[in-house]
Amino acid sequence: MELSTNTKPVKPTSNISEMVYKFAKVCKLKSIGVFSSETPNLQHLHKPIEVHPHSIVEVKAKEDSCGDLGILNKIFDSVLDLKLAYLELQQAHIPYDPKKIVAADDVVVAEIGKLCKIKSEYKEKQSKKAIINAELYDLFMKEIVAKEAFLGKLKSRKSAKDSKLLSLRQLRDNLEIGNKNLNEKIKQIRLEHRKSSSVLSVAKFQDVFKAASKCIHDFAKPLISLMKASGWDLDMATKSIEYNAVYSKKCDKKYAFEAYIARRMFHGIALTSYDVSDVMKFDDPYDTLMENPESDFARFCRAKYLLVVHPDMEESFFGKSEYREFIASGKHPRTEFYQLFARMAKWIWVLLGSAVTIDPNATMFSVSKGSIFSNLYMESVGKENEFASPTDKELATYKVQFMIMPGFKIGPMIMKSRVYASQHRSS
Repeated sequence: MELSTNTKPVKPTSNISEMVYKFAKVCKLKSIGVFSSETPNLQHLHKPIEVHPHSIVEVKAKEDSCGDLGILNKIFDSVLDLKLAYLELQQAHIPYDPKKIVAADDVVVAEIGKLCKIKSEYKEKQSKKAIINAELYDLFMKEIVAKEAFLGKLKSRKSAKDSKLLSLRQLRDNLEIGNKNLNEKIKQIRLEHRKSSSVLSVAKFQDVFKAASKCIHDFAKPLISLMKASGWDLDMATKSIEYNAVYSKKCDKKYAFEAYIARRMFHGIALTSYDVSDVMKFDDPYDTLMENPESDFARFCRAKYLLVVHPDMEESFFGKSEYREFIASGKHPRTEFYQLFARMAKWIWVLLGSAVTIDPNATMFSVSKGSIFSNLYMESVGKENEFASPTDKELATYKVQFMIMPGFKIGPMIMKSRVYASQHRSS
């Protein structure tokens, strides 16, 4: 039975879903006309179809991982199978063969199912990849946070190091300034040492000894004058100092006061080496006291003044005890009387401090009352003609009545002790 050429094509059965039509529309495939006199030859359809992917696909394939490339291959194979199945479905309509149509339809549906399965697998894989990427992202973020924290610590350490470096630089600058000042001070000390070097020699020590003796004599004068003006009995005072001393002249009693002053000034003193340059750099010792009121020399002055000047004596001189309290508190009054005392204290201080500095084995010696006068160790404060050689008929001897200044032995040189001696005659 021949089919009319104007017969309308029959719609596919209801089991062909709209997906097939949409797929056909997308693919834009034309129906292959098959006439009754022609036998469809599908062998050429089963030949491998060469697919030439566009360059963008090639680039994409290179960028994707091996897994994504496998999925693309599956999709291409599935689409090819679907195209073949769709052609077979079209051929089943001409001539119209319901069995072939149903069979071809099932093949098309199966191929579409394969595509849906590939899609589901791809979505599942992408979902897993997203989860892995999220986990990797979290790991990367934690690593970044840790690195940033470590970087913050490094910056903090660097800041601390920079601060320490700045502090060390400032310390270095301060030390350099301090060293510069010390060098200047050393130069000044050396200069002052040269000025005071005259003290640190045996020859000049004699000058210091004479200066100390003279200052004791100079301080005794105002002391005696103040005692006279205050109504003191000088004879009684000399007896209290040296009870049974024999004087060649009445005016020689003044030496008893010098002996009293020297005895108090040298009392309890041992020879020790100390720096006397701070005292020697000033002509006026009062300037030394003002520069450093708490120096060793200042304490020496304060202690010796309170020992030399008796409280009753001072009260009779100045009327009140405020003067003494002022000195006892560490102050130094600017009075002529105290300045004379400070000058005497200066030379005794220098004398005691420079002896051992010149000679570590230096010694200070004293002469006992009643000792026979010896020119080797003693120097009398009397006149030389009073020590005339005795005649053949008389045996003349001179005995020490009291010592005024102790003597010193420095190396081979002897600084004679100053004594008051009087002639003692016997048959």
